[in-house]
Amino acid sequence: MVINMNRSSQRTALIAGATGLVGGHCLGALLNNDRYGKVIALTRQPLLITHPKLEIRLVDFDELLNGSSEINGSTELVCDDVFCCLGTTIKQAGSRDNFRKVDFEYCLGLAKLSRQGGAEHFLLISALGASAKSPIFYSRVKGELERAIETLGFTRYSVFQPSFLAGERKDTRRAEAIGIECALKLSSLLVGPFADCSVIKAEDLGAAMVFTALQNTESEMLGTRRLKYREIMRLHESLPRSR
Repeated sequence: MVINMNRSSQRTALIAGATGLVGGHCLGALLNNDRYGKVIALTRQPLLITHPKLEIRLVDFDELLNGSSEINGSTELVCDDVFCCLGTTIKQAGSRDNFRKVDFEYCLGLAKLSRQGGAEHFLLISALGASAKSPIFYSRVKGELERAIETLGFTRYSVFQPSFLAGERKDTRRAEAIGIECALKLSSLLVGPFADCSVIKAEDLGAAMVFTALQNTESEMLGTRRLKYREIMRLHESLPRSR
């Protein structure tokens, strides 16, 4: 499969993980932004949404990334910006191996396909504390993924490192929802470097990702850019409030 850049005036976005918490909000922000004329969603299952500029492509990521799958009879995807919102938890995945397959192999595979096709900007949701040297398995996998994608040489590589995420999940328990609500209220007490541990709303993160993709590619925007809570919220506060 080849993913190429679209040089038209309106941009084309490719998003993987649109059924997830942040991915759903990111998809909504893309569809509501008139800078994007087409949004391609790679997903395992149908999306419960229709939109004139949305193209849903059902894929098996295992087959897709080993090159044995075509999408709607085509082996080419045309896009400008790649939004990787794939991710799971060890509990949801059922094992460490399955977790690594989704959070490392699928994400890295998508990045390689993007880079081979000439994509210049890859936007990844990672996590606060991600480090290839971390003794914590979750953080280590996230760090290894960040580093592996960085070696691919994207012109622009934006890594978002949120701490806790707030939003409506299908499987959220009442106690968990109450805990997140309390954490949101306590976030205002976190200052300085501790502010990066604040809870961030999934909706705010999704919007900030799209805003980042559309920022002018000035020299300081090139290369790898890692964004934690404070940077993400500054981006969100810069968003235009009307269209």
